[in-house]
Amino acid sequence: MIPTPHIESKNKDEIAKTVIMPGDPLRAKFIVDTFLADVKQFNKVRNVFGYTGTYRGRRISVMASGMGMPSIGIYSYELYKFYDVENIVRIGSCGGYTPEVKLYDVILAKDAWSESSYAKVQSGYEGDIIEGTPELNRSLINYANELGIPIHIERIHTSDVFYRENFDEYKEIYEKYGCVAVEMEAFALFHNAKVLGRNASCLLTVSDNLATKEITTSEERQNAFTNMMKIALEMAE
Repeated sequence: MIPTPHIESKNKDEIAKTVIMPGDPLRAKFIVDTFLADVKQFNKVRNVFGYTGTYRGRRISVMASGMGMPSIGIYSYELYKFYDVENIVRIGSCGGYTPEVKLYDVILAKDAWSESSYAKVQSGYEGDIIEGTPELNRSLINYANELGIPIHIERIHTSDVFYRENFDEYKEIYEKYGCVAVEMEAFALFHNAKVLGRNASCLLTVSDNLATKEITTSEERQNAFTNMMKIALEMAE
């Protein structure tokens, strides 16, 4: 079923087997403009930009996911199911739950805890923790080590809600579930990968910290989080 309702490409070969997936379409464009050569755009539906190019002579695709589990749930499912994508590496920003993860630190999510009903509704899965693909995570760890980029390998919280009325609830989540940071997409991505027999990982850069009240600007979040990009780009084939 291609093109799909949300991806206009009519040819599976236009999309590489590995896709880097930031949430922000402008971050996708930044990655392409900064790092890739021989670029062709394969999607612009809803301004959710998708591109394929080469990184150091190796092929890779970059596509935005939008914000939240419903959005990445749609795009990752279509890429896996209908375009035969094998690996998706989400790269995004996150809010730290502990002073130990500082602004601009990179986190590799070993797994994601969520109170979301996404997985239950999608396939009846009753659990609240889903891991990233271990083999893909090991590759990213090796690439980070080769590049000399330190990373935290931790559990994260994937939330449906950005603005919580009970702001201090993050303390309980950290203490009870061991989540060091919060974002809004990885749990759905990991679930789709498991359902469809594909691979998924999530690299995050700390954009703010709820414990220390530190924060970055929107421009910094769009343009300055290059360490996680460099790690993910090593997945090019």
